[in-house]
Amino acid sequence: MLALATVGFAVNFWAWALLSPLGPRFKEGLDLSSFEQSLLVAVPVVVGSLGRIPVGALTDRFGGRIMFPIVSAVTIVPVLYLGLAGHSSLAALLTGGFFLGIGGTAFAVGVPFVNAWFPPERRGLAIGVFGAGMGGTAISALTTVKLVDANSMKTPFLITAAVLAVYAVTAALLLRDAPGRTVPTEPPARRLAATARLGITWQASALYAVAFGGYVAFSVYLPTYLKTGYGLTQADAANRMAGFVLLAVVMRPIGGWLSDRVGPVRVLAGSLTVVVAGALAQSFSPALAPVGTLAFLAMAAALGAGSGATFALVALRTPANQVGSVTGVVGAAGGLGGFLPPLVMGSLYGEYGTYAAGLVLLAVVAAAALAFTLTGVRTAAEGGGRRKPRTGGRHEHHAAGTTA
Repeated sequence: MLALATVGFAVNFWAWALLSPLGPRFKEGLDLSSFEQSLLVAVPVVVGSLGRIPVGALTDRFGGRIMFPIVSAVTIVPVLYLGLAGHSSLAALLTGGFFLGIGGTAFAVGVPFVNAWFPPERRGLAIGVFGAGMGGTAISALTTVKLVDANSMKTPFLITAAVLAVYAVTAALLLRDAPGRTVPTEPPARRLAATARLGITWQASALYAVAFGGYVAFSVYLPTYLKTGYGLTQADAANRMAGFVLLAVVMRPIGGWLSDRVGPVRVLAGSLTVVVAGALAQSFSPALAPVGTLAFLAMAAALGAGSGATFALVALRTPANQVGSVTGVVGAAGGLGGFLPPLVMGSLYGEYGTYAAGLVLLAVVAAAALAFTLTGVRTAAEGGGRRKPRTGGRHEHHAAGTTA
């Protein structure tokens, strides 16, 4: 079930990220401004993020066995539209990109689905492995431009639509929800209100907005950054972005695994410290070899590990029947965290001709998140571990207590 869910996440994220590698091409072909190009790649991100809130609540109610095939099948429609007709104007691309965001909601389906299959002491690693499905963005980065160059604009979209269709059928036939899954009986509005009252919802949202938001921002904007700031070719920039994504993907389950052992707060603190250092180093626009490359790779590793640690914290401190709802809100925060930076970077570059200010802003935000982790989140984790041990036994109580 974990493998099927991870594949589904990867396939839907592949579709979700189809526009990003083609951003520079659309900019030149349609004569877009830097801001319009940033908006183009950011729209699927914000829709996929906000959509996670209702999709997470629906997953709590109906389960991943029903929701995974539905999300995958619905995503086929905007993929086909963009490939066959929706790439001739900015308005058409924004319309297709809006509905392409549905693919990004798959995350809010998979986390509660996987969470229910594993005992508490193994959830950090399990959800980290599932989170590695965000590597679907790397598939898009590595293949989209090459397929367009070798064939036509519609080729990558047709291939992705076919893969989505195969997965939707496979998931409908093979996926099974965990035995004894807790099904909420309250109306969705009441459940979302209860989710909003949980402290972990907002703590994890703030942290995920920085950790996963930073990852999403770089995964959609790095090709433009490298092409504009360093004069790389479109293909070279896309390949380097894929390397960034793959490292973050590998580090996400490692972050979850480490969180199971030393506690998510420690992993988050270490990750955010690295992001601060990497962003400050890159703000000076050093040469790509070696300083720039090392700065980006360090940030990729830290953002991946921090994303895994955030959901290890969610799995540890969220009631079982609210994991989907909390995941929806936290996932939305992460996606929104990825929506704003490309717009800010595009605007700042258009105004000043440099990306330095944007990277300094990232360092400041990461430093604020680090301070929050070492104060409010640590205190809540320590208190939550003592006051409300769940039914996972001695091992889980120990894990909650070590989050400091």
